[in-house]
Amino acid sequence: MARPLSLHPDRLLPGEPGIRALARDLYMSVKSLPIISPHGHTDPSWFAANENFGNATELLLVPDHYLFRMLYSQGVRLEDLGIAGHQADPRKAWRVLAENFHLFRGTPSRMWLDWVFAEAFGIDVRLDAETADFYFDTITEKLASDAFRPRALFNRYGIELLATTESPLDTLDHHRAIAASDWGGRVITAYRPDPVVDPEFEGFAENLLRFSEVSGEDCNSWQGYLAAHRTMRAIFKEVGATSTDHGHPTAATANLSSAEAEALFNRVRGGKPSAEDAELFRAQMLTEMAGMSLDDGLVMQIHPGSFRNHNRKLFESFGRDKGADIPTRTDYVHALRPLLDRFGSESELSIILFTLDESSYARELAPLAGHYPCLKIGPAWWFHDSPEGMRRFRQMTTETAGFFNTVGFNDDTRAFLSIPARHDVARRIDCGFLAQLVAEHRMEDWEAAEVATDLAYNLAKQAYRL
Repeated sequence: MARPLSLHPDRLLPGEPGIRALARDLYMSVKSLPIISPHGHTDPSWFAANENFGNATELLLVPDHYLFRMLYSQGVRLEDLGIAGHQADPRKAWRVLAENFHLFRGTPSRMWLDWVFAEAFGIDVRLDAETADFYFDTITEKLASDAFRPRALFNRYGIELLATTESPLDTLDHHRAIAASDWGGRVITAYRPDPVVDPEFEGFAENLLRFSEVSGEDCNSWQGYLAAHRTMRAIFKEVGATSTDHGHPTAATANLSSAEAEALFNRVRGGKPSAEDAELFRAQMLTEMAGMSLDDGLVMQIHPGSFRNHNRKLFESFGRDKGADIPTRTDYVHALRPLLDRFGSESELSIILFTLDESSYARELAPLAGHYPCLKIGPAWWFHDSPEGMRRFRQMTTETAGFFNTVGFNDDTRAFLSIPARHDVARRIDCGFLAQLVAEHRMEDWEAAEVATDLAYNLAKQAYRL
């Protein structure tokens, strides 16, 4: 017999009745605010073409590495899920998810998906082996309607702005098509130069050749290479970009002389650099990118601390971003010193720091952002984008950095319909945290209401210069 699915209106709010009442009032004041999604990885072609999603698997399973990394950990083959172009029957792949849905109990993925099932598709029974086909048919049928086209869903959930992430080698044709259309939705890009900044990125030497072609600059020289970045950043700004994004293994920065940087570039540009040279080049490029951001106003995001594609065999068979990225210990105090020595006091520069190393929140990130004018702390990210992760973030950063050296929330997702689900979770957790401060007489209720609005909406707009 199918078990019922319902979402409790007070989910994630504090358990103590008095504090829960305060949190509920705060949440109701921000629940319906527009969504600012200033950083993520959804596909801009969805909004350019505005074509119907094909089926439940295509929309909800295939783009979401949170889902298939868990399934893979329990022995499910990615080939059977249709990942990375592998052919698989979408219904059979959905059945695999349904039969294993119990694996997600207690995880953010379960919470997000239950929201999508109940709120977006109106389903009132739980997903399991028995209801798998009912789910697949119900979702797929609704996806065929105009109400579930990408732009309609964007409007339905009050998304004011959504940012995608593209490399400098991208044509940006989808973004141009969106801008040229008669649709009023705002979808912008962000400049992610990793393929032409990381000498250990696959195909780096070939990427530099392509970089020369798309930018019109000669990337065989250090000055031409820097000019190519400036050219492409300007092009990204023309199609709406307000930020850059840097997914480096560490937060290391460097401040080499021009001659030293040129010699380093000449050592790495041909491919197969030493590990030391690759790390030093990435470090120097963070500082170079900070200088360019000071010139052109693009907000700089640094997402370090992930050992990407840890599973070598999986990477060779399926490529990047298939759930095999693992957090690592990350130093910020020493790593950022060269960049901060040069630009730390520049109030016109905005650098948003993220971490997968929660031990750095109170020890490093909050004190750094609580001092340097150019620094802000990004929200709980990736493995910590969860109720407990969000609570830990507020608990460990607020005392030192306050709320206004943080940047609100961003969802950083590839799974489109998880955007409203994730923002709802963030708003509930933040309102619970604020209610506790009010209950302890550390903040007035009107102050908490103002901060709740800032965390849900205002800070993201300000931080990303939207």
